[in-house]
Amino acid sequence: MTAREATTEATGSRKPARYGDTGEVERPLGRSIMRGLRCRCPACGEGRLFRAFLKPVDTCANCGADMHHHRSDDLPPYLVIVVIGHVALGGFMMTDMVWDMSPWAHLAIWAPLTVISALLTIQPIKGGVIGLQWALKMHGFGEEREDFDPGRGGPVE
Repeated sequence: MTAREATTEATGSRKPARYGDTGEVERPLGRSIMRGLRCRCPACGEGRLFRAFLKPVDTCANCGADMHHHRSDDLPPYLVIVVIGHVALGGFMMTDMVWDMSPWAHLAIWAPLTVISALLTIQPIKGGVIGLQWALKMHGFGEEREDFDPGRGGPVE
């Protein structure tokens, strides 16, 4: 008798035995990032991720997932600078090639567009970074002990 047959006889079900299954929640990377980009909880996709403009909630109101230990401090602004900088600079250079405008006209057009687009994209990008960290179990999202530093081999001081 195989292990599968023994499991089937013992439980009375037709489900195959899964050895080594930890019972953890599946955390697909793409889905978690997309939920974060929509400013939703990366765990359930329903609860709000932010309580203020850039302040994430401590726990999800829908599923209760902890969000207080994220560390998305510097990456979202860098990503916004890279994306918006390339788009704004490309737009500036293309309009400069097509129309002969003064530098003041370019400044009047591109400075507000750059600032507005950066403000509109910073929150979804920060949500996407939080979703990335949740999916990869980074910075406390993997339920590791926060009072233990594995790099030092001892407690956090």
